[in-house]
Amino acid sequence: MYNKKELKETRAGFGDALAFIGNKNKKIVALCADLTNSMFMNKFKVEFPDRFFQIGIAEANMMGIAAGLSIGGYIPFTGTFANFSTSRVYDQIRQSIAYSYKNVKICASHSGLTIGEDGATHQSLEDIGLMKMLPGMTVINTCDYNQTYAATISISKFYGPVYLRFGRPSVVNFTKKNQEFNIGKAILLTKGKDLTIVCTGHLVWESLKAYKFLYEKEGIECEVINIHTIKPMDETTILKSIDKTKCIITAEEHNYFGGLGESIARIITTKRCNIPQEFVAVNDTFGESGKPMELLNKYEINCESIINKVKILLKRKKII
Repeated sequence: MYNKKELKETRAGFGDALAFIGNKNKKIVALCADLTNSMFMNKFKVEFPDRFFQIGIAEANMMGIAAGLSIGGYIPFTGTFANFSTSRVYDQIRQSIAYSYKNVKICASHSGLTIGEDGATHQSLEDIGLMKMLPGMTVINTCDYNQTYAATISISKFYGPVYLRFGRPSVVNFTKKNQEFNIGKAILLTKGKDLTIVCTGHLVWESLKAYKFLYEKEGIECEVINIHTIKPMDETTILKSIDKTKCIITAEEHNYFGGLGESIARIITTKRCNIPQEFVAVNDTFGESGKPMELLNKYEINCESIINKVKILLKRKKII
C-alpha cells in the first residue's frame, strides 16, 4: 500500500514544486533569508533569477517586501526555517500580511524537533499555534516529499495568506505521486472501529507504523486520519470517525499547547461529549541538541508512544 523504501526530504518537495510552478506562472516570486540551499530554492533561483530575491538575514524585512509584492499582483513565496518564519517576524506577519489578507505564502522548513543538532533555539514547537491564531491564515503541515510537492502547487492557486510547514530530515515518501492536494480536506488512510488516530507531519508515518503493529499483534483496529491542513480543519471527517470509534488520539511534532491536539479538543467539546482524547506531543518544554530520531524517542513523539497512548485510551473508553 505504501512505498517504505524511498527516503526523501519534505523540503525537497517544496523546492522542486516551487521551480515547477515558477515555470507555469510568471507572477510567482520567491524570497529567501540567506538559506537558499537549505530550503532547496536553488532551482528557482537558477531558472528565474529575475524573480528570486535574496534578502539575507533580515526575515522581518522579507515579510514586508513579500506583502508589498502581493499588492503589485505577484504571488510571493518566502523561505526560511520555521522558527524564523514565525516567532521572529510575528508582528510583520500579523500587521502586514494577515490583517489585510495578503496573498503571501510563508513556507517554513526545519520545523519541530527533527531539525536535530541545531538545538532548542532553532526547534520551532510553537509555530502552528502562533499561525493558526491569526484570522484568515491557512495552516498546512505536510508528511512527506510527495505531499509537500502537491501542497506547494495547491497553495499557489489559492488566494490568501498560507503557512506551509515541513521538515529537515529525509523521511519515508509514502503518499501517492502526482496526488491532488485539497486544502482543508483530511485524508482517511486506514479504516477501523476501535480508535481514531489523527496525525500530522512526520507523525503520520509513525501513526501508520503503530496501526500496523496494533492490528497484527493485538487485533486493534485504528482509523488513521492524515490532517495535513490544521486550519481550516476538516471537522466532518473527524466527527464521522469518532462517532464510530468513540475515542481519539492526536499525534504531532509540536508543543502540547496550541497545536493539532487542542484544535481537535475544541471540536470535541463544542460538537460532541464523552469522547476521551489522548495527546502525543511535546509536553510544554523546549527541545535540545541531538539526532532527530533520538530526540523523537526522548520526547516520546514516535510510534511506541502512540501505541502506549492507544492502550491508555482504550481503558478510558471502557470506563465511559
